[in-house]
Amino acid sequence: MSKLRLYNATNVKKFFNKRPNETKFGEHINLLSNNTDIYENVKNLDVQYVLIGIPEDVGVFSNNGKSGAYTTWDAVIKVLLNTQNNSFNVAKSAAVLGYLDCSKELKKISKFDQNNEKDVQKAREIVSEIDKEVVNIVSSIVKAGKTPIIIGGGHNNAYGNIKGTALALKKAINCINFDAHTDFRALEGRHSGNGFSYAYAEGFLDKYFVFGVHENYTPSYIFDRFESEKRLDYNTYEELKVRNSRDFNNELQRASKHISKKPYGIELDCDAIINIKSSAQTPSGFSVEKARQFIHYFGQHKNATYLHICEAIATKKNEEQIGKLISYFITDFIRANSR
Repeated sequence: MSKLRLYNATNVKKFFNKRPNETKFGEHINLLSNNTDIYENVKNLDVQYVLIGIPEDVGVFSNNGKSGAYTTWDAVIKVLLNTQNNSFNVAKSAAVLGYLDCSKELKKISKFDQNNEKDVQKAREIVSEIDKEVVNIVSSIVKAGKTPIIIGGGHNNAYGNIKGTALALKKAINCINFDAHTDFRALEGRHSGNGFSYAYAEGFLDKYFVFGVHENYTPSYIFDRFESEKRLDYNTYEELKVRNSRDFNNELQRASKHISKKPYGIELDCDAIINIKSSAQTPSGFSVEKARQFIHYFGQHKNATYLHICEAIATKKNEEQIGKLISYFITDFIRANSR
């Protein structure tokens, strides 16, 4: 795991500000002492959750998306570590591992032209290399009996999350994805739009449900495939929030029946949330409250195996907003899953 950069006490202290009579998340979060044997060291931690950041957007570039998702992890960790540690947020149940350093890969694609087919293909080859790192770290955490919370980065990393978890458990897993897109595009080289289709084709993903697909941005061949295969299912945002032909809570239950009989991953793409800056920002999407309810609902099940939040873009103007948003998601998941 050559790209893994661990956080230590010095790293963590620089992120949070102490206040009188308050205890912050960062003061009680667990850390790993060294990365000589990630599996053994994580296994020996007295925690349930392990946070890892993947600050990259090579997969987004490779899918003709808007760059910037590499910024999310730094924004989140600053806010999360300053969250209050109290009876609702128990930091000692979690560890912050660190992040995968993809700076070299980002530097490479900064010289690429997104309109140049050869450059895009080179970028997709780089995504395949990042996949290996994600698979290794997620597999080690799950094999050690812990629950990974992965903060991206692009949605290309869903592939590594699914494969890593499946390898650790020695069986295919299911997945629920809160997303405006299925990310089930053609197997044309790895990018952020085909993480699930690759995992499915290679036998690591069994049943898959996409929650809130946007009808305007999903091609017919994908809808046709989902309609024809029982292991694939979905609902659309328009059914849930425009035509009201499906009820949100009923659909949570229907999706759960589809995926919850075996270990499953929870994926949330921030492009499904209205007006959140992301690689495919939408003016029409779910509220933050609906996204939090989604995480709570699926996080409380015993077969919830990991959480992945991706595709948000943090800037100087919205850094605190993005950090707070995803910190809410993380703490919602921990509270739901712990209880």
